[in-house]
Amino acid sequence: MPVVATKLEDLVAARYLRPGAAPCPSAQGRWCRNELSGRLVELCGSRASAQLTAAFGLVLDAQRSGETAAWVTTTASSFFPPDAAEGGIDLDTLAVVRVPRQSDVARAADKLIRSGAFGLVVLDLTSAAADPRQQGPRERAVPDPLLARLLGLARQHDTAVVLLAVKDRPLGSLVSLRVEARRRVLGSEEGGRAFKYEVGVCALKDKRREPGWTHAEVCHGPAGLR
Repeated sequence: MPVVATKLEDLVAARYLRPGAAPCPSAQGRWCRNELSGRLVELCGSRASAQLTAAFGLVLDAQRSGETAAWVTTTASSFFPPDAAEGGIDLDTLAVVRVPRQSDVARAADKLIRSGAFGLVVLDLTSAAADPRQQGPRERAVPDPLLARLLGLARQHDTAVVLLAVKDRPLGSLVSLRVEARRRVLGSEEGGRAFKYEVGVCALKDKRREPGWTHAEVCHGPAGLR
């Protein structure tokens, strides 16, 4: 796996905001691989750090459940593998696919899901927002026909398909669950040398439940990251 961190915010997110060990008791069972299997899930947020932490929480849950996970992104963007490993992610079993253009991300995911080998596939569709070379007309990141194909494959193979999306570019009606990732500082600990955060998701749309439910986990960061 290539060890690449091309965006500062990606490095900060992966390095300092690791998934917490214990989920919020009131939200158990809603933000996990099994709950999201067979669904298209849109994960948006104003902070890349919160998005990545929420997504890696699912990767960790999938791996602990014996499911194989995959992460698809562009060559313009990547998480920081050593810190993902420190957060509990097994890099040896995490498949990472990096493609030249954002338009290739969903097509690569199509092939992965079609194989039936993955219980979780994460698509990072946020690179165009950070890389001017990939910015174009404000069309949807994934065309509806391709999104429909991903949904059919997710149902067929019982795969959770999570799309990291730009908040002001919703992916459309085929998405079963749309959540917003959020981060909140809880305070300092260990004599002020480290900070504690709550990173969670809030359901903006849910075709299976009433929207508005939340899930939160506690993460830790060093002094100076606020």
